[in-house]
Amino acid sequence: MYLENLVFDALEPQQLGRFWEAVIGGERLTDEPGGFETRLSVPGGPELDLCFQRVSDPRTQPPRIRLCLSKDPGQVDRLLGLGARWPDIDLGEAALLFADPEGNPFSVMQDPAADADSGPVAALRLDSADPDKDAEFWSWLTGWTDVADGAVKSLRHPSRRGPLLEFWPESNPKGATKNRLHLDVRLEAGDDAGEVAASITARGGAQLPEQWGELPWRSYADPSGNEFCLLPVRP
Repeated sequence: MYLENLVFDALEPQQLGRFWEAVIGGERLTDEPGGFETRLSVPGGPELDLCFQRVSDPRTQPPRIRLCLSKDPGQVDRLLGLGARWPDIDLGEAALLFADPEGNPFSVMQDPAADADSGPVAALRLDSADPDKDAEFWSWLTGWTDVADGAVKSLRHPSRRGPLLEFWPESNPKGATKNRLHLDVRLEAGDDAGEVAASITARGGAQLPEQWGELPWRSYADPSGNEFCLLPVRP
């Protein structure tokens, strides 16, 4: 299995997708009325597709996944010029905070030399009820491994390049409202979907009810209740 997508629910997928594509220097994959996809590629490291799907419900809760960007000279003016704005919530982080055009908060590293191997995205920050348990769960799920010297519990791609997957102690437990950002994990040849599903449950996760009919993927929650999708093996 491997981490494939970061998925945004969006009122206007093209507008939000083009914003993030410009921010990360992404490679456009899909531009259709119902969705937009762009790819973040880290040389010698992982690929992560940012996918934007149309969802008519506006954001009502702070997201439990947020991006932290690597800092570049002149980045503040560039982000504001692309459509970023100052956020309407306080995440309580010692970082420069912004919101994207649909109000999803993100941050920028204060240290421009924090990690030259990260690429444009320094970290994906995930709210967690138990960072140690969630890190163990996501390490099994993605193959990413521990970062020993991080300020918070963190994982990284085995290449040791690309963004960190960080587990931040949550301010509030996960509610019933679906998160507007979630991760997708892709099965690989040799992975048995039934065995993986059973292992997700055994490791503290849960399968979520199918609300949209029969789909080629399955929806789950990690031990902290954060939604993710398990995608089938590519043909």
